[in-house]
Amino acid sequence: MNVEDTRYQRAKERVEEIKGFYIHLTVYIIINPVLFIINWLTSPDNLWFYWPLLGWGIGLVIHMIWVFGFSKVLGTGLEERKIQEIMDKE
Repeated sequence: MNVEDTRYQRAKERVEEIKGFYIHLTVYIIINPVLFIINWLTSPDNLWFYWPLLGWGIGLVIHMIWVFGFSKVLGTGLEERKIQEIMDKE
């Protein structure tokens, strides 16, 4: 396997990680309003929908940090920019 193949494989894996996060986010956005509606229709006096919303939300944030890195989540992105800069020079 040459250098280009290795770079391609890493880029492909990275795209799969990002795609996985966005699928996770989409499912979260679709399912949680459904849980709210079910809660509202079946037991409006006992609100439980926020527990899965909170727990799943924490998992989603952890997934986001895992995929994009802590610096990207905070908006700096310095590490990624430097990696790209070094790769472009080579």
